[in-house]
This record gives sequence, structure tokens and C-alpha cells, in this order.
Amino acid sequence: MKHIGIVACSAEGAALCYRTICTEAPELLGKYAHPEVTMHTFSFAEYMKHIEAEDWKAVADLMLASAKKVAGAGADFAICPDNTIHQAFGLFIDKSPIPWLHIAEVAAEEAVRHNYRRLGILGTRFIMEGPVYREKLDAAGIGHMIPGENDRERINSIIFDELVAGIFTDEARAYFVGVIAELKGRGCDAVVLGCTEIPIIVTPESSPLPPLDSTRLLARAALKKAIES
Repeated sequence: MKHIGIVACSAEGAALCYRTICTEAPELLGKYAHPEVTMHTFSFAEYMKHIEAEDWKAVADLMLASAKKVAGAGADFAICPDNTIHQAFGLFIDKSPIPWLHIAEVAAEEAVRHNYRRLGILGTRFIMEGPVYREKLDAAGIGHMIPGENDRERINSIIFDELVAGIFTDEARAYFVGVIAELKGRGCDAVVLGCTEIPIIVTPESSPLPPLDSTRLLARAALKKAIES
């Protein structure tokens, strides 16, 4: 069985990813069983300093340093349960000592399996406005749509001021549900929860559209890779 390396960034999303691997593995492997997992993260403040400056090379340097640490602990491949910092992915991947799964590729593959044709994208402003999902969805032939500017600003604020700090309010949940309903009205047939904390506050039961839960999808892809022969 392969050893999973988790390159973490914010705590809530990383914890959900790790917990998903460990709690869903027994169904495949037997009671209490899961693959070996090593997780490393630098201080979230270090990441935020570079994210806010949009210094993606510095973000890439942190991700690569984490990859080297989990590889040094024996990890066979790496995942990162943080969508935003995938914007730095192309700046370090050729230097990584181990292969990676890409969170947006995993979500795109799930969309293809379900024959979704147009996805709403929720996440930080870097995810909604940036290339991480746009490029992967374009490559898969899937359309995409983002919320309007005011909604993007509010969503970004909720993520960085509340969700990453473990603050999950009914008000924020209602806001996300309203934005998803609007995306449905604009023709989307599913929605990417492209911030790894959003699935904690938006569930399949509360979402007006089928959600593509990037956190759990990545965890399940890592579990599948870890146990494949």
C-alpha cells in the first residue's frame, strides 16, 4: 500500500481531508485500517503573506519544501487539500521528489463521470477568477461560471475571515446557498466547492446544485491511488 503525503495549508480543510482518508478506508481495507499518512504544513501566516502579495513563486517554494519533508518521511505521492495554492502548482511540480494528484483535475474527472456540462465555481477570489479550475475544466470540455463581483468579494471574505478559522455560521451557509441557487438559475448543473472548508458549511442536502466536494474527492482519489496495485 502506498504512503500518502499531505501538503497542508489551512487547518480545517487539511483536517477534513485526513479524516476522510482514515474514516472511509476501512470500508475498503477492513476495520480500523487505512494507508500510512504523513502531513506537513508551514505556518498558515507564511502562506497568507505570499498569497496576499500574489507571490506564487514563494508559495511554490513552500509547497515544494513540504513535499520534500513528506517524501523524506516515506510518502510515495502527495496531495494538497487547499485549492488556492494550486495556482503555484506549475512552478514547482517538475522539481518535486514525488508525484502529485491535482485537486482540480480530480474534480474535473468527477464532473466528466457525472456528465455535468457547466459548473459553478466557488472558492477564494484566486480560485473564482484564476486559472486553477478554468484550465482543467477547459481541458475536459466542461463549461464553467463564477458568481458576480459583489458575491465573489463576500465569499472571499467569508473564507478568509471565518471558515479558515473554524467559524461556521448559519448566515454564511445561507449566503452560499443563495449564490448556488443563482448559479443554478444561470444554467449550471453542478457546483465546485473549490475551497476545502466550504464542504463543512455546504452539504449535499443544503445545496441547490449537486456539489463537487473538492476536499473529499481529493481524499478519495488519494485513497484509491494508495491501494491500487
